[in-house]
Amino acid sequence: MHCPLRHCCVISMGLGVLWLLFMLEVPREVEDDQDRMAVKEDQMFTLPVPQEDSYRRRKGLGPLEDWRNLTSKYLEKLQQRKKTWLTVGISSRPRPGPDPSGLLYTLLSVFRATSKVEQKRLTVVVHLAGADPAWLAETVLNISSLFSPQILAGQLLLIHAPPDAYPPAGAGASGRELYSEQNVDHAFLMSSASKLSEYFLLLEDNAFCAPNFISHVQWKVDTLRSQPWAFLEFANLGVLGKLFRSSDLPTLAHFLLLFYREKPLDRLLAHFRVLLAQKDPILCTPFLFYHRATYHPLNDRQKASGARRKSPYAPDNPPGTAFTDMKVFEVHFPWEAYTLDESFFWTHNVSAGNHLTVILNQPADLRRVQVLTGTIVEGRHALERGQVELGYGPEGMPQRCSSFVLLGRLLEGQLDQEVVPRSVGHQVSCVRLLANANQAGGLIVRHIYLWEEHARDMGHSG
Repeated sequence: MHCPLRHCCVISMGLGVLWLLFMLEVPREVEDDQDRMAVKEDQMFTLPVPQEDSYRRRKGLGPLEDWRNLTSKYLEKLQQRKKTWLTVGISSRPRPGPDPSGLLYTLLSVFRATSKVEQKRLTVVVHLAGADPAWLAETVLNISSLFSPQILAGQLLLIHAPPDAYPPAGAGASGRELYSEQNVDHAFLMSSASKLSEYFLLLEDNAFCAPNFISHVQWKVDTLRSQPWAFLEFANLGVLGKLFRSSDLPTLAHFLLLFYREKPLDRLLAHFRVLLAQKDPILCTPFLFYHRATYHPLNDRQKASGARRKSPYAPDNPPGTAFTDMKVFEVHFPWEAYTLDESFFWTHNVSAGNHLTVILNQPADLRRVQVLTGTIVEGRHALERGQVELGYGPEGMPQRCSSFVLLGRLLEGQLDQEVVPRSVGHQVSCVRLLANANQAGGLIVRHIYLWEEHARDMGHSG
């Protein structure tokens, strides 16, 4: 038995048994709709066991008894695995559009960003939510082929709650129904992960991670050991990068099931934080996790029309020009801060009043602005005191905006903000990063990302 398919058989059977091993402990006290969400042992979804004949048709594959025996060895190794320091939890559903690879890229980023020593302190739990059996089968196959070493080492675990464990959906896919599903997904995820490690880090299925993030997280936890906290935030958008004590997860899962219809997940987490006596968020910089900006491939009709479909998280960055009154060197230029790749603008010895401004070719309706300065991991060369402004009324040659309004001030060199009220984001012609104080040394402006209001509407309708 030296066929490479042997490992696939072992992994497939192992994943099926994993769903039986990690039963979700949903609080029994939840009534009405929550009663329908209690996950019983006979409800857990397992991978369908392939029939022997279909596997024997594949070249070189022996009988099922052989790889069932191998699976028992895998389960023994899994049960012997000690409790780890950190569990990374990810919940994933089928993505709109033809690109299903966000979860795979996220898992690749998690394991590539951790050393072999760090991986001994790491467990990753993925909740494959949703009722699409084709998506489940394809996702499990892709994960098992890419991450068989992690699965066999017990570092990567998959769970799935069956559709009848969820409350009945309302009419249509309203925003409330979508975030209700998300809340229940994460309640199952957190409940299943509560006994795997000391801490639990929540990621989304479209994220990338800074190198050696575990060591950075552990250092921050050690420095705050004497300070009470409900959760720490290693990113500043949505639910990405939030760190919890695993001992709080059963209570949090219960809380999410009680109020899953009331608010989106990020707002429920903020309310939970206040209930645990942490009034203000604790932002841990430099941020270690960011959303991936992915683009979906086009079908023939879209290619013919020139349309470009993006994920809901991708910035739009409408056409424009970047200029600055800071020193410019023949290495990194101002326009590099406005690209969608990993290039950046670098300068040094900034004075109060210096700016980097993006002038759009056409006024745009903006719904979100993100400005990132400094290096990704260490946070060096960030703009220490600065603000972001929106400009209107382009005039002159070359063009300048005649008026500006403050959008927000940078926190630890970063800003990621929805444009509220929406009227402020209408007909924006300029986005300006302004230095509020003299700053010696280098400055890196890594990204200026803009999201358009109409682009989101087109994405939903596409």
